[in-house]
Amino acid sequence: MSDEHPIIEDPELGTLVRATTELGDGTVLTHDWYAGGTVVDGAPLDLMIEGTNADEARGLLPHVHETVAALGALRRLASDAVVAAFSAGTPEQHELDDAATDLSLETLEASADGTIILHLIDTCGQHFPEGYWPAVHLGTDGQITQVSVES
Repeated sequence: MSDEHPIIEDPELGTLVRATTELGDGTVLTHDWYAGGTVVDGAPLDLMIEGTNADEARGLLPHVHETVAALGALRRLASDAVVAAFSAGTPEQHELDDAATDLSLETLEASADGTIILHLIDTCGQHFPEGYWPAVHLGTDGQITQVSVES
């Protein structure tokens, strides 16, 4: 990696690099975030940390560490929030339990404003159409503020 986009080495989260996409014609797009991956409770977790430079991204790491430490509880809160958001009425316990099993946390996205988005995937393909996934937005206080579907 060049000095323009230094790598961030974090003892808990691993290596974070400035995210890029190479187009078919060889053009490389540089994104405004750092990307990496780690393993939490035996499951892989992709990381997206907003920042146009390493210092900006490093400034978000303490909040990312706090969120990763709370994922044990946050995973269930997130899946329950998804079910509640897309149910016609009050969800039944078995629906919440099924979603907790079927919706898996894939990506944690940290924004410069202190918000966190948990991107989930539908591992069984029965809850969301292919190419769509639920996202649970956490405010700066760690509370769920919004549930959305992204594509």
